[in-house]
Amino acid sequence: MADTTLMTIPGQVDPVPVARDITPREDGRIDLIGLPRLRIRDLFAEAGLDPRQAKLRSKQVFHWLYHRGVTEFDAMTDISKNMRPWLTERFVIGRPNVSEAQHSNDGTRKWLLKTDDGHEFEMVFIPDADRGTLCVSSQVGCTLNCTFCHTGTMRLVRNLTPGEIVGQVMLARDALGEWPKGKMDFGFADDESEEAQAEYRADGRLLTNIVMMGMGEPLYNFEHVRDALKLVMDGEGLALSRRRITLSTSGVIPMMERCAAEIGVNLAVSLHAVTKPVRDEIVPLNKKYGIEDLLQACADYPKASNARRITFEYVMLKDKNDSDADAHELVRLIKHYDLPAKVNLIPFNPWPGADYECSDPDRIRAFSNIIFDAGISAPVRTPRGRDIDAACGQLKTSAQKKSRAERDREAAAASD
Repeated sequence: MADTTLMTIPGQVDPVPVARDITPREDGRIDLIGLPRLRIRDLFAEAGLDPRQAKLRSKQVFHWLYHRGVTEFDAMTDISKNMRPWLTERFVIGRPNVSEAQHSNDGTRKWLLKTDDGHEFEMVFIPDADRGTLCVSSQVGCTLNCTFCHTGTMRLVRNLTPGEIVGQVMLARDALGEWPKGKMDFGFADDESEEAQAEYRADGRLLTNIVMMGMGEPLYNFEHVRDALKLVMDGEGLALSRRRITLSTSGVIPMMERCAAEIGVNLAVSLHAVTKPVRDEIVPLNKKYGIEDLLQACADYPKASNARRITFEYVMLKDKNDSDADAHELVRLIKHYDLPAKVNLIPFNPWPGADYECSDPDRIRAFSNIIFDAGISAPVRTPRGRDIDAACGQLKTSAQKKSRAERDREAAAASD
């Protein structure tokens, strides 16, 4: 049974973040996933290791956690055998608990995950010929109430911790078998030294990109998202380049500058409309942070350049935001604010009870052509994972659709 109550937060009010950064466990052990080296060192010292031992062991454990992906202390072969039970008694190497895993006909994979305190959320892996993208959630539920988005029909339960966010990446690498094998090869340079950094190459890997586009608004859980992504980008850990990570926001303007300064990843903005009345309807946050202010914040985003363009996400809703006039206005706005931008056109992915229909294919092509003719890239995203409700805008915890008994019966049938 979940031990936290729903956050009763109106959509236009900034939610108060949950302060905790580690989800308590019933057995009292501390989950190390989501913690940086220095925090691990301090925990080891608090548990009784002298400062020198705490520093050495934290470096070793950090490497095994984030670079090697082990889930048991007994697998840490360079740590003495009598130290491993001491670690096991006090700490744990966690992963999100898997309630259900689904495979789409197009290769997309979706996991329904559960936190240690009983809350469920989803993540999605989308394979392509030249890349594999993991769509990561930042919250259980969402507070933004975007009317085209299935997740928006959920209430916000709580923020995910750094461990629950980075744990999604680690679980995906577990499933894809992408942890390094063979000889462990690392040094013990000081934390600040360049020698402590290694380089990750995505060549030959299935998981090459991460998008913070799952359940929730990442910038309403900024500190936890930042801390998780720092571990993902750490050269001694998961070591994924910031150029391969994209954070999507519906337009939380006050946090966008901090995002550039403290995370520095690519930015995607859920625009979806070019007029105030329409965006007020489908992205209610627009009533607080309007289009003009949002586009000015994009123009001021320090990391934006022609090499690292801002992506504007635009869901295509029939007779709502898909006219030629809308396309021309979108072009005008991008050029007026002199934005290094591209536009991702997203065919609306239906879900039960939705009030919208997807724009006709010819209408989407005409919309795209207007933007391309103005010299702005506007590809149409190919829907992926629709058959398992894993496509853009469809994520909503399956616990609200299926009982635990139904999932158990399906799992038993699949194993027969």
